[in-house]
Amino acid sequence: MDLKRLRTFIAIADQGTMSKAAARLHISQPALSRQIANLQEELGVDLFELVGRRLSLTGAGEELLAEVRDLLMRVEALGERARSLRRGDSGVLRVAASPQMIEGAFPDFLRLYREQHPQVRVKLTEAADADQLAILDRGEVHLALNVVEADASRFVIRPLPPMELLVAWHRSLGLAGAGTIDVGSLREVPLLLLKPAYTTRKLFDAACRLARFEPTIYVESGAPHTLTALAESGFGAAVVPSTLRIESRRLQIARLAYRGQPLQVALAMLWDKRRPLPRYAEAFVEGFAEHLARVMPLARPRGGLPGEKVRAQADSSRAGSVRRVRKRPTR
Repeated sequence: MDLKRLRTFIAIADQGTMSKAAARLHISQPALSRQIANLQEELGVDLFELVGRRLSLTGAGEELLAEVRDLLMRVEALGERARSLRRGDSGVLRVAASPQMIEGAFPDFLRLYREQHPQVRVKLTEAADADQLAILDRGEVHLALNVVEADASRFVIRPLPPMELLVAWHRSLGLAGAGTIDVGSLREVPLLLLKPAYTTRKLFDAACRLARFEPTIYVESGAPHTLTALAESGFGAAVVPSTLRIESRRLQIARLAYRGQPLQVALAMLWDKRRPLPRYAEAFVEGFAEHLARVMPLARPRGGLPGEKVRAQADSSRAGSVRRVRKRPTR
């Protein structure tokens, strides 16, 4: 069976029209039409029917689509495995993550990863959390950094350090807090919030309901930096994820909690169980987990976090021990 025809089938199913599928595959529309006609003749069933101006899957097409995706995924996995064995620790690693995570946590880590794996090219795909599982399922990426719960029977779930909710405000707002602020303290404060579709916003709304108050919303935005810019001008308190870099020295920052418990969102690195990961992908997952544990939250709350000074002293002591060991001459 010709794999090109199978890829044509998937492209038409995803795009809905011959012209869009041809553009995606970089072939002419007549050539694409011949490929899908030959595939339907080979299979003995019609895969599509015309509904208006779009091509819609027939019942047989619906049944076969998932199996064709799985077949091509396995073929690609076989090829990746062979290339990995042939070339060693080299190749392309495709990773999906949210725009905020890419901006906040990836730049420093990618620099370190590139130093250790110079032959690996990391290709990032910017995608909302809700879209990442579909991208992962289609085999368009190896890994997805997600905050949603996934089907453990389909995906490997590697837990990561959680993402916290932070509040940032200008001192002129008169909000008191050192390190941690209870969500109830924001009862009368004008708030700068992410839009309701964001996972962190849903968590904040749930905490407000538990605290039995309706938040006073000044602005909703899909851009966290818009919220911090408004907060810097004294328009309210911005509730943002801990993956956001906040460079302004004019802002006070604290973590949000409800009755002493920090408001956190579980993070995980996901990959499809049907697709074996290249060795360099496994190193990426473990390295990123360690990196995130070191740097989160990216914007440090005033006064630090509980136990932070103790951990910093311990890390410094361990680092000194490592340096002393490395200085010992070998015999």
